[in-house]
Amino acid sequence: MEVNKKLNKLGVYGDEIDKYLSHLIDKNFLNETRFSENYVRGKFNNNDWGKIKIIQELKSRKISTWNINNALSEICDEDYLKKIRGLSIKIIKENSGIPKEKIKEKILNKLQYKGWEKELIFKEINTLIN
Repeated sequence: MEVNKKLNKLGVYGDEIDKYLSHLIDKNFLNETRFSENYVRGKFNNNDWGKIKIIQELKSRKISTWNINNALSEICDEDYLKKIRGLSIKIIKENSGIPKEKIKEKILNKLQYKGWEKELIFKEINTLIN
């Protein structure tokens, strides 16, 4: 989809696009599976995104459900839980002088915005803040 848009901007349309795309796929320059795996790793490791936001973004790029599920397997459950714990602790440290209820609200808002599952967020809040 992104290559298609780029080719349109360059003035390439119709059958010409198919010709370019076929060539790129044949030479393995375009690979949806590789793209989605790299995208998931990058957004998880570098941007601290949760699975919800990653899925939304991949769907917006018209990535197949199979490739999305396959790419999400790049994140092991242990790393996923460690990441949400680390993010939660970081938010707590950054807001140490404010009431617990406000800290809980900040954790919820920030992690939800980054696409983390509510159940996991609440579990972390309840574990870290008494």
